[in-house]
Amino acid sequence: MNHSSKSHDVNLDVFETIIDQHPIVILDFWAEWCAPCKVFAPIFESLAETFPDIYFGKVNTEVATDLAEAFQIRSVPTIMAFKNGELVFEQAGILPAEHFEKLIHHLSNGRSD
Repeated sequence: MNHSSKSHDVNLDVFETIIDQHPIVILDFWAEWCAPCKVFAPIFESLAETFPDIYFGKVNTEVATDLAEAFQIRSVPTIMAFKNGELVFEQAGILPAEHFEKLIHHLSNGRSD
């Protein structure tokens, strides 16, 4: 078990349970061969450490192909955020750390502007 990682691997089998059990879930759809994904990974992990009350999940699109297909992932990385079971944010490409942090605060504060 890798205890240095604060994020969790997510696949279709556990997806609904995770969405049901956690008020805020942020997913990083990535692939092993994706250079931008490697650049984004430390940002994702760092924020997962900073915000332990939020569920950070990583979806390897090469492994969890069914989940990637369900969300019609066409490019990686793609970030998705769910609040109370609803998809509230989706963006392909690297999300700069400051934008990502603003998104997290926005989700945590419950504003919908």
